Amino acid sequence: MSKDLYAVIMAGGSGTRFWPASRARRPKQFLPISGESPMLAETFRRIEPLISRERILVVTAADQVELVRATLPELPVENVLGEPVARNTAPCVGWAAAELYRRAPDSVHVVLPADHVIRPAERFRETLEAAAAEARESDVLLTLGIRPDEPHTGYGYIEAGDEAGERGGIPVLDVLRFVEKPDLARARTFLESGKFYWNAGIFVWRTRSILAAIERHVPTLHEGLSSLEQGAPIEDVYPTLPAEPIDVAVMEKALNVRMLPVDYDWNDVGSWAALPDVHELDEHGNCEVTSGDSRVIAIDAEGCVSYAEDGRLVALIGVRDLVVVQTADATLVCPKERAQDVKAIVERLKGEAPEFL
Repeated sequence: MSKDLYAVIMAGGSGTRFWPASRARRPKQFLPISGESPMLAETFRRIEPLISRERILVVTAADQVELVRATLPELPVENVLGEPVARNTAPCVGWAAAELYRRAPDSVHVVLPADHVIRPAERFRETLEAAAAEARESDVLLTLGIRPDEPHTGYGYIEAGDEAGERGGIPVLDVLRFVEKPDLARARTFLESGKFYWNAGIFVWRTRSILAAIERHVPTLHEGLSSLEQGAPIEDVYPTLPAEPIDVAVMEKALNVRMLPVDYDWNDVGSWAALPDVHELDEHGNCEVTSGDSRVIAIDAEGCVSYAEDGRLVALIGVRDLVVVQTADATLVCPKERAQDVKAIVERLKGEAPEFL
């Protein structure tokens, strides 16, 4: 373990596409969606062999702090940062970096979401080590790019330039630009070019480097962080911070950005339809995820995704390509191809039945 290497896990998302299992009181990152443990716990354990628990921070919503502590009881209490309001990832990254700078000004740190599936973990840690070495010596902002295997329209893309060197046998590429989610035709062009990668939203940099970049490119965020450093109450400052993703606020503007390509399994598990990509399927292509003593029984069903919790039973007969989710107080049924639209149900519930959120 490198003593200067820290990690920041972003665990403040709402996970609306995983309703009804994901709720305000227990969103996606606290659910065992991709394995037997909550996704946050899997993310924590994926990096702990490289970065000790004392050097891992988790940033979450203030009302989820206790949930983080229950999920990760081994994490030091002072390593859980609770945001009083959600302001996207730039304030999250900035606040965590300011806290790390206070503790270890010469540190390098990794920033990663709490709800991704990455396998094998050993190769992921090798990539992080390589990126940390590049950040230490080159003073650049590093991101990881996923080599695409389809023209996916749900991800942002990174266009890679020339190879700037290598670390541990992994090439380090210059970044030419970030591109927001494309339409299908453009995504196909990106795939055919061989120069574009999916944006994983995983970053590695020196702590002082990202703070300098925030000062340069997001002065309002820098001013807010300075106010916090001077003792201003976070409840007053945080709502005034710019609600921007770190990609837009800093990475798209900075000139000292490089990328390490990733060619192993990565999945952001963006909807129920993604579960077949991270779970074993039965002989009919069905994906069955249960917790506790819940069960799924399928007869003449193919290509379905089923999720049951709290002792519930899901029974399928003669259906194809459905998503069926059973929780204590709600049931979701939709075609697998419409799984991204679950967020529309959440929007309806905000006005019609907020007690189910």
